[in-house]
Amino acid sequence: MASTDPVAPAPLAVAAFTGGADVPSARFRVRQYVPALRAAGIDVLELPSRAGAYPPPERSRRALWVVRNLLSRLVDLARARRVAVTLLQREFLSTTVTLEPLTARPRILDVDDAIWVYGGENFARRLARRCDLVLCGNGFLADHFARVHDRVELVPTAVDTDRFLPGPVRPCEDAPIVGWSGTGSTLPYLESIERPLGEVLRLHPRATLRVVCDRAPDLPSLRGRVEFVPWSAKTEVGAIQGMTVGLMPLDDSIAARGKCSLKMLLSMACGRPVVVSPVGANRDVLACGEVGFGALSDDDWVGALDTLLRQPRRADELGARGRAVVESRFSVHALAPRLAALLRAVVS
Repeated sequence: MASTDPVAPAPLAVAAFTGGADVPSARFRVRQYVPALRAAGIDVLELPSRAGAYPPPERSRRALWVVRNLLSRLVDLARARRVAVTLLQREFLSTTVTLEPLTARPRILDVDDAIWVYGGENFARRLARRCDLVLCGNGFLADHFARVHDRVELVPTAVDTDRFLPGPVRPCEDAPIVGWSGTGSTLPYLESIERPLGEVLRLHPRATLRVVCDRAPDLPSLRGRVEFVPWSAKTEVGAIQGMTVGLMPLDDSIAARGKCSLKMLLSMACGRPVVVSPVGANRDVLACGEVGFGALSDDDWVGALDTLLRQPRRADELGARGRAVVESRFSVHALAPRLAALLRAVVS
C-alpha cells in the first residue's frame, strides 16, 4: 500500500548577504526568520558585511573601506558558491553595483527602504533587473519596483512576537514614558517634533521622553526630561515594554514613504499604543485596527499624547488591539510560511 504521509520538501540552501550584524533589515527581515525557515527545510547562511553598509564620513578612509568591503565580499562569494538561492539586501557598496552579478542565481533583492533616493533611479533599476524576484517591505516600494521588474512580492517587515511581547509590569501611570526607538540616522524625524513633545512634557510634569538609540538625540529644549538609553539587543525589548506610548514621526518624503513601520510595530508588539505620522506604511498599519493615533500637525501630536497619558485604560485597550494586529499580520509566525513559499518558488 502506498504511503499517505506528506512528502517533506527538499532541503533548500539560501545565502543572505546583509548589511551588518546590527542593521535592522538584517535582524528583522533575515535573521529572525532563520529558525522558522529551518523548520520548513530551508537553511539560511547569513553573510553580514564586515565593513559596514555605508562608507565612513571621512573621505580619507573611504578608499580603504571600499577595498576592505570588496575583499570581504569575495570571501563571502566563495562560501556561498553552492547555494540554491541568493538573497541580496541592498548593494555591497553603497549606491553602486559591483560584485552582485557574481552571486549564484536565482537572486532575490529584498528592499525595505527607498534605495533609489540615495543611489539614483538608474542604480536601483540595474540592481533589481539583475535579480529574479524583488521582495518589498511595503506597498509604496512594491509599486515603485513593479515599474521596472515583472516579479515583485510584498512581504512586510515582521516582528518576533515571542520576543517582543507585553512586559510583566505595566508602565507606571504616575510617571509615564513617551518612547522612541531607532537608529541614529532616523533621529531627525524625532527631533522634528521637539516642540509638541515639549508641550506634552509641560502638561505632564512627571512624564519622560525615552530615546533608545545608538547615539543621543539633539533636543536642547527638553534637557532634563530625556532619558537616553543606549541601544543593545539585550535591553531593547525591556526598554520598549516600559514605555507608555510609542512614537514614530516621519515627514512626507519619498524616503519616509519607503519606511516599513518597524518602530511602530515593535511598540504594538509590546502592547503599547502608538502615535505616528500617517505616512506610507504607517497609514496602512493604522488602517488595520484601532491601535493609536495618526498625527499630522503639532496640535495633533499634543492632543493624541495628552489623551493617552490622561486615559491609561484607553491606552491599554489600544495597546492590546495593536498586539493582536501584529500577531495576525506582521509576526514571524504569520509571515514565515509566505517567505518560505517565495524562496521555493523562485527556484521552480
